[in-house]
Amino acid sequence: MSPSRMAGVYPILVTPFDERSRIDEESVRRLIDYNLEAGVHGLGIAMGSEVLKLTESERDQLTRVVVDQVKGRVPVVVNTGGPATDVAVYYSQRAQDLGADALMCQPPTLSPPSPSEARAYFKAISDAVTIPIFIQDTATAHVSANLARQIAEESEHVRYTKVESMPPAQMVADNVRVAGHVLTVFGGAGAGFLIEEMRRGSQGTMPWPTMPRELVEIWNRVRAGDEAGAYAVFYRSLVPISRVATGGMNSALRVQKEILRRKGVIKTSIVRGPADPFDQDTARDLDAVCASLAIG
Repeated sequence: MSPSRMAGVYPILVTPFDERSRIDEESVRRLIDYNLEAGVHGLGIAMGSEVLKLTESERDQLTRVVVDQVKGRVPVVVNTGGPATDVAVYYSQRAQDLGADALMCQPPTLSPPSPSEARAYFKAISDAVTIPIFIQDTATAHVSANLARQIAEESEHVRYTKVESMPPAQMVADNVRVAGHVLTVFGGAGAGFLIEEMRRGSQGTMPWPTMPRELVEIWNRVRAGDEAGAYAVFYRSLVPISRVATGGMNSALRVQKEILRRKGVIKTSIVRGPADPFDQDTARDLDAVCASLAIG
């Protein structure tokens, strides 16, 4: 698929593993279909997919499986940022060769770049590919709205930004105001501020893939002017999960994967280590949330 202007709900797929910590391709395909049947507008492979815990061959494997199962029905966005420019260029070219429709890159975090280094980093990636690129702005790799605009003005294929630095809704508004003429702005942060971000001009969101039907309903209700209905769905279905999925990426991953396992979408909720298991209180909280949502 050659997307014109991407917008909407683009869940970031988790990577299911089997009991031997290998990628469970059957579960990956079920997870994709589960989201596509819910009406999502795109899919992503990114930090929530544990990409930093995958070997290079596993990155290729996951991308191949996702592209093959999606079969062009929606765009596939692959995170290809790296700790150095050459690494990010390699991952980006590889993802494009494997069929990705768009890329997403955050600046290096090991040695945070200066603004001029960040601009050169994104331009090198843009010059190496022919598909659209998302800037990924996070709390640990912040890209200001002014810098995002400069990057887009200098890099032909950088046409989107996913904004996750705090406070998310205000940061979305800042990016729309400063860079909205050159970048399409998406929100992230687990869709915790989805409605507020949409109100401020966000054109998309990249949430967890656990509750896609509810997320699409929220998206559609806001677009139709029914914010009250959107908030009702949000507080009923998403907030209880987000209250349990605190404590960092591994904790959130474990919660999201366990819910997907209880729904019968994936076989195991294994998170690659180092990752502590749930403590007893969190396990009880999750059981209560799943019971209230009739999951499992």
